[in-house]
Amino acid sequence: MSEFIVAIDGPAGSGKSSVSKQVANEIGFGYLDTGAAYRALAWAVQNLPEFSLDRLEQVDLDKEFDYQISLDPKSYRVSVGHTDVTAAIRDNAIAESVSKVAKLPFVRSFMKRLTQRLVEQHSAPGVVVEGRDITTVVFPDAQIRLLLTASEEVRLKRRSAELSVATAQSLAKQVSERDKSDLKVVDFMTPAPGVELVDSSELNFEETVAAVRKLIGR
Repeated sequence: MSEFIVAIDGPAGSGKSSVSKQVANEIGFGYLDTGAAYRALAWAVQNLPEFSLDRLEQVDLDKEFDYQISLDPKSYRVSVGHTDVTAAIRDNAIAESVSKVAKLPFVRSFMKRLTQRLVEQHSAPGVVVEGRDITTVVFPDAQIRLLLTASEEVRLKRRSAELSVATAQSLAKQVSERDKSDLKVVDFMTPAPGVELVDSSELNFEETVAAVRKLIGR
């Protein structure tokens, strides 16, 4: 089991995935994108009849959701069963539907168990785990707990910089709706006691990585 856990929370578009992966790569830790599991389950709901949303609560996710993800920051891949869904889960249709899955309490309970199991099975000296409610629910005792955030304006600007106008407008709606939906489940904008805040609104990518590494002490 990995002995050192860096838990990073943050809202959609805060840069937590790219920053976490880079930090993990630089300090020799594993990297776990917990959002990928939610996206993979949303993919299963859309593509596998046995995981349809109306009967999802009857599915034993621990036994029937065959999910795998690489924790190597240099070799990121995600699969469900024998299907590689690394690219598929980034499709716009998945992004628009993932909140329907993520807001379900039984799904969040399953994801907590899944995340803890993946970290427990990993052999690296440490793991950078990023997602929602990681610092408060999944790993409240992690050695390092950080909340990485930025203003909504900055987050949208970063994510839409290379998109068409129509796609950027769709993204803006997704991020705003995702924020509202997630706030009903967890307060990801205010750091809990013991959680360090990293506001990257005025920082570029390299500066944000450096700020996180400074707090980790590596």
